[in-house]
Amino acid sequence: MERAAAGGAVIGYEDVEAAARRIDGVAHRTPVLTSRALDEVTGARVFLKAENLQRVGAFKFRGAYNAITALAPERGVATASSGNHAQAVALAARLQGLHAAILMPQDAPPSKRAATERYGAEVLEFDRYRDDRDAMARELAQERGLTLVHPYDEPLVMAGQGTAGLELLEEAGDLDLVAVPLGGGGLLSGVATAVKALQPRALVVGVEPEASPDFRRSLAAGRRERVEISRSICDGQLLPEPGERTFAVVSALVDEVVTVSDEETVATMRFLFERMKVVVEPSGASALAAVMAGRVTLDGGRAGVVLSGGNVDAARFAELMSTSP
Repeated sequence: MERAAAGGAVIGYEDVEAAARRIDGVAHRTPVLTSRALDEVTGARVFLKAENLQRVGAFKFRGAYNAITALAPERGVATASSGNHAQAVALAARLQGLHAAILMPQDAPPSKRAATERYGAEVLEFDRYRDDRDAMARELAQERGLTLVHPYDEPLVMAGQGTAGLELLEEAGDLDLVAVPLGGGGLLSGVATAVKALQPRALVVGVEPEASPDFRRSLAAGRRERVEISRSICDGQLLPEPGERTFAVVSALVDEVVTVSDEETVATMRFLFERMKVVVEPSGASALAAVMAGRVTLDGGRAGVVLSGGNVDAARFAELMSTSP
């Protein structure tokens, strides 16, 4: 569904405002966390938007609920997701009394699949390294007469995710920089739209894993580039190519995209757990990992960072922590 926005853009600030009204009272207004220890490590004032405390444990609920509410499907919804969007669509559909059919990769974390099924969704498998998940999702929706809710390349989803950025600015005030985890680009697109409308001088930085640098390479090339995906603990960010719509927004509004290693991400997860008593999944910790590893220049300023999700089970969390020095 194409939505008109100011200047013909994919989405505009008014779309983020509309999404904020739709999700009000349904999505959690998650807290913004601060830590003296974190400020000392980074040499800056850092504000963490704790989307790990959002419904379904990730920011994805914002976009899924906004899209499903606005689209008002008649027969149900379909999507493809490695986990967090799957859970978000499943819950949003259940709240609307709709059926959800969801394609999930065979190697999706078992806890994410189990949660998706608990919300009442039908789960179908695909191979993330060989199958074209977007094509499969389109075929599934067409065959069953369902409404497709794309995990990131849908303007209503992008606008819904942008409400996290809107809330961050309302809580933290003026920021010099906002760092956001980057996978398909829905969260980054939405947050960048909000930030550049309200605080145009603030830098917006996207962070993706070294195993999947599709946005970084595409921005350098000036066009969407497809990359080979390597294995990574950041399962929610492993995509071979940027979305068409999200790439347009990121190209126009985002100042920089950087990458982080799995080791840097695990170290950040450990810091959050030990020093702040916060549990975040690998993908959810990637933006802060870039800040803590010095991949992002703060110069003693005020930085907002999105912790995008916390869906990691106890066994997997313990395993990851055992690998960190």
